[in-house]
Amino acid sequence: MASGCKIGPSILRGDLACLGAECSQMLDSGADYLHLDVPCESGSLLSRHFVPNITFGHPVVESLRKQLGQDPFFDMHVMVSRSKQWVQPMAVAGANQYTFHLEATENPGALIKDIQMKVGLAIKPGSTVEYLAPWANQIDMALVMTVEPEFGGQKFIEDMMPKVHWLRTQFPSPDIEVGGGVGPDPIHKCAEAGANTIVSGSAIMGSEDPRSVINFLRNVCSEAAQKRALDG
Repeated sequence: MASGCKIGPSILRGDLACLGAECSQMLDSGADYLHLDVPCESGSLLSRHFVPNITFGHPVVESLRKQLGQDPFFDMHVMVSRSKQWVQPMAVAGANQYTFHLEATENPGALIKDIQMKVGLAIKPGSTVEYLAPWANQIDMALVMTVEPEFGGQKFIEDMMPKVHWLRTQFPSPDIEVGGGVGPDPIHKCAEAGANTIVSGSAIMGSEDPRSVINFLRNVCSEAAQKRALDG
């Protein structure tokens, strides 16, 4: 079965000039993991064409690992073409999970086998959830994007919740992560649909009290999980 509810701030919304300090603050505020977006050029994911350019890569991950130590869990959300080429550099840099986009590879099964850490498989809003199904039992986490993965601060797309619900009912083992526009308002919909791993950028990173936001998101998810278990 999927593990318990986890909240991960997206550091894409952080200040790159003081990223280490901001990550430390998030962990001190109760974050369960850090979601490290490795984004591509704006606009490229509106189509099926990913690009190799990234705004930060494994050197930044390596620096964060050295500064933060071995305990924090780094979930790399890699939104680039040629996803395979970044697996080894990210592993050496200290990543714990490599989450790649199904749309960015022609052979997901082979890439999953190449990844010698936890594996996440992501789909963007335009992809059907059934597209992910053949690999759902081979991965640790499925990420359902609730915005187009271009940049932070977009509006949550509620229409993605049936995908989350379908995954939860069909595949109980993997964690199900949602990311994009998630905060205190849409968290109830995410939790009720079955998401147990929550990425939140602006709502947490932009808050004057990130601990209270993290606790609220986690409590809502935990209550929904308990209700599903009772309804069983």
